[in-house]
Amino acid sequence: MMLGGAGMLLAASPAQAADVSYATECIPPPISGLPAVQGTTQVRLTAPAEAKVGDTVEVVWKTVQAASKNPDILDLDKDTVKPTGTLKVGGAATGTVQMEGPRQNPPIPKNSAMVLPDMKGTLKLEKAGEITLTPDAYSINVSKPISTDTKCTPKAAVQPGATIKVTDGGGSTGGTTTAGGTTSGSTTAGGTTTGGTTTGGTTTGGTTTGGTTTGGDSGSTASGSTTAGSGGGDGQTDFPGKEVAVHFTCTSPGPPDISSKVTINAKKSGGSYALTVKTAKGVMDSPAALPAGALKPSMDITLGGADKGSVKVTGPANATPLEQGKPVDLSDMTGTYKPGASGKSTLSPGTLTIDVTLGASKINIPCKVKGSVTPSLTLDTTAQQGGASGSATTGSTGAAGSTAGGTASGGGLAATGAEDNGTLRALGLVAGTAILLGGAVFTFTPWRRLRGTR
Repeated sequence: MMLGGAGMLLAASPAQAADVSYATECIPPPISGLPAVQGTTQVRLTAPAEAKVGDTVEVVWKTVQAASKNPDILDLDKDTVKPTGTLKVGGAATGTVQMEGPRQNPPIPKNSAMVLPDMKGTLKLEKAGEITLTPDAYSINVSKPISTDTKCTPKAAVQPGATIKVTDGGGSTGGTTTAGGTTSGSTTAGGTTTGGTTTGGTTTGGTTTGGTTTGGDSGSTASGSTTAGSGGGDGQTDFPGKEVAVHFTCTSPGPPDISSKVTINAKKSGGSYALTVKTAKGVMDSPAALPAGALKPSMDITLGGADKGSVKVTGPANATPLEQGKPVDLSDMTGTYKPGASGKSTLSPGTLTIDVTLGASKINIPCKVKGSVTPSLTLDTTAQQGGASGSATTGSTGAAGSTAGGTASGGGLAATGAEDNGTLRALGLVAGTAILLGGAVFTFTPWRRLRGTR
């Protein structure tokens, strides 16, 4: 990870390397059903022994021994393992350094030690004195047969693995700036990080494919939503919604967080409304090659104001194959809203569900709205018999159609975990036909790392 604007990497003084071992607890992916692993991690840090204030140094993390190993289920293919981790900065300065390794490994047989590529990170030195570097938590992402993350954290005090003597070179004083974030007493130079599977790194923004406004000036937006008439006096039938930002939290094997812009458009037909819901383009990278027809989105539109309940909208599956690592767009989702109350009714994005199907194998991933969300559309509704008020209404299936917990039939298995692998062994029977779903449909990590919407 390069630190933007930090200057040249320092390699002037001799590098030092030392091994440090610490007790570690590793949590296998929730889909595996395996208990936590208690083990020992051994790390060798390499960093310059001396540097000057203002220098940017590179630190290398070599995992001599990972605390968890590949269970006795499947052999891991070449170049399917990617580690990320954190170094704690102490001594004359405090902060963290985000470490990242490439997806690069030799084939790893089942029931054998995990072989992890070296991780690297950069650190800009902004204060004289001795700075210590201590290994901390790390994660192991395995991309096949299903993308999974095993998270490992220290369970005892960890000794520093490297010390850098920083001399005053006329640079500014303050804390230590780390790649990937701001530490105490300083700001990052550029503050940029490269891609990877770091947590908390959601991105928002981007343009959406909005609906077409046909109502003239009456289609302008105000107070965070589009207020539309009931079609009584002016005969308006098209009601474009406002683009709103939504944050989602998904169940495993989905990503922990998704961010997207969502627009809800409506077209009146009689007493009902045909809804079209659009999400931002390129909100994720495909974690693997998926065939046409494998990925299908749906969403529960939450009703508010005068009306209550929800309306399910669904989109068609992907029309063309998805390439691994390439941006993925969700298809537009449609459904019918029949009002159950008269008055001002609001429509807001609700739970987004991603279904991935290959043959008889199906993975269902519900992603619930995190925090509050602004309504995208406000309609002046007239109650219809059998309308939505007080209950969920759908165009085809009920709003409760998404499966809580995101369980998957025929899903893949975790790539690292405990010795007790009974659950994984059962999953392993169908792993050969399991869909290669990321665990980022959005920055699942690789889907959990969102692309910025474009």
